[in-house]
Amino acid sequence: QVQLVESGGGLVQAGGSLRLSCAASGRTFSSYAMGWFRQAPGKEREFVAGINWSGGLTSYADSVKGRFTISRDNAENTVYLQMNSLKPEDTAVYYCAIRNGSPNRSRWLYDYWGQGTQVTVSS
Repeated sequence: QVQLVESGGGLVQAGGSLRLSCAASGRTFSSYAMGWFRQAPGKEREFVAGINWSGGLTSYADSVKGRFTISRDNAENTVYLQMNSLKPEDTAVYYCAIRNGSPNRSRWLYDYWGQGTQVTVSS
């Protein structure tokens, strides 16, 4: 069993920045790929960013490429999402997830999820 706890969400003006954190416990964190997803009201949960076990492989949704950066600290069992140049359309609940294998854009391939953290970007 794995527990994931996100933090760092909040209200920010357009153009601002936030850094989300996801702390993992319960298993060998360093062996797993991690992903960040988001879900806006009335929309499907969508992939935002993913990172492999070592941090050497990352991928991003086109909508956030160049603005968001995913990273991980295996010693701290934590994955981060640095979000810069935020836009109102980035408003959503952000979730981290973990899977055994390579990072993947499909939410159905992740094994455990956090409870989510709200990010609201005002215009």
